[in-house]
Amino acid sequence: MAFNLNRSRKEPMSEINVTPFVDVMLVLLIIFMVTAPLLTVGVQVDLPESSADSLPDDQEPLTLSINSKGEIYIQEHQVTYQKMIPKLLAIAKNRTDTRIYVRGDKNINYGRVLEVMGTLSGAGFSKVALISEPYKN
Repeated sequence: MAFNLNRSRKEPMSEINVTPFVDVMLVLLIIFMVTAPLLTVGVQVDLPESSADSLPDDQEPLTLSINSKGEIYIQEHQVTYQKMIPKLLAIAKNRTDTRIYVRGDKNINYGRVLEVMGTLSGAGFSKVALISEPYKN
């Protein structure tokens, strides 16, 4: 930044000091980097690994999680097996073309996950997909 030596003392300085701006931006960057991993949706579930490609996201999907105890969660709210379909229909506004991601803990009985997926399919939901962790080499 060049200084104007010909400027009189009473004339206001018209140069922008960008140092405080850069400082604020760096602090915001650090805050976002720290908080971004904390924004994961849902219940803590130990997902199995898979080498399959991820699905494209057209709209916000509903996430149905089954933890290691067999408890069912829609997004972050626990529901019973009997109330699962009415709650999903209410959230999806009776649209059965809503995409639903099923997150099943890898330690749970596979039959429980299939039971939930079968119930979803029987209720008319056609876009049901399993979620897994990316395969680590």
